[in-house]
Amino acid sequence: MADATPDDLGDLMEQPDPGFREVMSCVFGIHQHETRTYLSLIDQPGSTVEELATQLERDRSNVNRSLSTLLERGLVTRERRLLDSGGYVYQYTAEPLPEAKEMLHTALDQWVENVHDVIEDFDGELAE
Repeated sequence: MADATPDDLGDLMEQPDPGFREVMSCVFGIHQHETRTYLSLIDQPGSTVEELATQLERDRSNVNRSLSTLLERGLVTRERRLLDSGGYVYQYTAEPLPEAKEMLHTALDQWVENVHDVIEDFDGELAE
């Protein structure tokens, strides 16, 4: 169950003491293996897909998909490094943890505001 992800905020709220990984996975809508990838990049900024695959003991294609998701969510950045032998490789760096935490707070605050609006707008009639 190490890679279980709460399906939604309701599932997360039912957990008596959710960990940071569970919160991050739920709020950003990512799997815990993507959260693991992000946290690995915190420790090893500038890693390549191959380096991450080795460190995480995962297939390169799976790491690539995780990185694509993290890029979409704004949690990592990617830079192209030219190789002396020709060609290039991408290096990935996680957004600093304080910025990720701020993104989490912002997303939760927006969700709470939306829920408050739904409560206030409810007039007792059931929607069809």
